[in-house]
Amino acid sequence: MRVENMRSTKFNKIPNQFIITEEGRGALGNFIKRETFQSYTTTIVTITTWKDSVETELDKNKWDCSRTTGKYRNQFLGEDKKTTERKIASGEYKLVDLNK
Repeated sequence: MRVENMRSTKFNKIPNQFIITEEGRGALGNFIKRETFQSYTTTIVTITTWKDSVETELDKNKWDCSRTTGKYRNQFLGEDKKTTERKIASGEYKLVDLNK
């Protein structure tokens, strides 16, 4: 597992905004790669790459909790909020409780 601060467009580390990367192995080895965006101590988005698909899950309570978190969520996903909302509505993205 690797934890890194997100980077600004000028490549400066952004405090309290993290990307956590895991490679599939051991008991969870059935996925190829999992990337998680965490703001402070709250998980916002997880993208899991499987052998035949990619699954994007957003926390149902915190995915749209603040302007700052939204800015970095958009950067992590590479899209704007309207696109994210459209993908949630279509079922492409799932809303789940990532902070149990």
